Amino acid sequence: MGVERRAAESAPARYRPRRPSQSVLYRCVQEHLETWLAQCRDSHDDEWSVPEYVEREFRRYLECGILAHGFARARCGQCGHDFLIAFSCKGRGVCPACNARRMVATAAHLTDHVLPDLPLRQWVLAVPKRLRYFLQRDAELQGAALRLFLRAVEQCLRAHSPGSGPAARRGAVAFIHRFGSRLNAHLHFHCVVIDGVFDAAATGGIIFTAATGVDANAIVQMQARVRWRLLRVFARRGLLPADDARAIGQWAHGGGFSVDGSVRIEAVDRAGRERLLRYCARPPFALDRLRELGPERLLYEVTKPGPGGGGSLRLTPLS
Repeated sequence: MGVERRAAESAPARYRPRRPSQSVLYRCVQEHLETWLAQCRDSHDDEWSVPEYVEREFRRYLECGILAHGFARARCGQCGHDFLIAFSCKGRGVCPACNARRMVATAAHLTDHVLPDLPLRQWVLAVPKRLRYFLQRDAELQGAALRLFLRAVEQCLRAHSPGSGPAARRGAVAFIHRFGSRLNAHLHFHCVVIDGVFDAAATGGIIFTAATGVDANAIVQMQARVRWRLLRVFARRGLLPADDARAIGQWAHGGGFSVDGSVRIEAVDRAGRERLLRYCARPPFALDRLRELGPERLLYEVTKPGPGGGGSLRLTPLS
C-alpha cells in the first residue's frame, strides 16, 4: 500500500478537464432558464423584471467549460501530447468553478502580497432585517455603514493597544456578503483586521502595537456603539423614523444587531490566515451540496439550521 501511494505521488500531474454539463446545477439551468425568464416577465408589467446582468450571468454559465464556445490548445513540452482547455465564463454570480477559483486566488494574493505576518481578527457585522432592505439596494449606504463599522473597530483596537496614540490606524480588508447560509438574501460585513494599530515613529517609519484584552465584554460594548451610530445614520437619511430608531435601540439582545470578533489568527499561522480569507471570499453557493432527489426535486444541504431549526432546503428548479 505504501509503495502504491508513493508511486501515485511521484507520478506526473495530469490535466483533468472540467465537465460542467454533467452537474445538477448545469442541467437545471439548461433545462429551465427560458421557462424561468418567461415566468418572471409574465408576472411583471416591466419587460426587464429580470435585470440584464442576471440573465447574462446565467447564459455565460451555460458556455463555461464547453469546448464549442472556445478553447486554447496546449502541448506538453516533454511528451508532445496535445490537449484542449475550454474557456471559462469568468462570471461572478452563478458559475461554481469560476467563483471557487476567484476565492482561492483572492485568498492567496492577500496572504502572499497584501497582509503582513501579524495577528488577524475577523469582525462580522449583521443588522436587523428592517435595515437590510435599504442596504441591499443602496451602494452608498453600504459604504457608509462599512466605514462606520471599521471606525468603531479602529477605536476598539486603539483602546486595547497599550501606548498607541490618537492618530493610530488599523489595517483591514473588507468583504460584503449578500447571502446567508440558506441561500437567502442577507447583507452583512466580514472584515479581516490586523489585530492592533499602526503609529508613526518619531524617527520615521511605522510602529505596530498588538491589541490585548479584546474579550467578549469589549465586543458587546462595541456592538452597542455601532448599533446607536447606525440607527442615527438611518434616521438622518429619512429611512427610519426617529421614534422607531429609539425603540430599536432599546430592544433586548442587541435589537437584531450582531457584532462578532471572536475569531483570531496568530501571526505564525499562515495556513489559518488563508483559510479565513477563503471563508470571507467564498461564493454564495456550493455545488457539492446540491443533489437531485427526482424529477423537479432538488435538495440543498445547509451547514446551519434555520430560525425554526430546519435543516436542508427542498427546492424545485424554478423556486
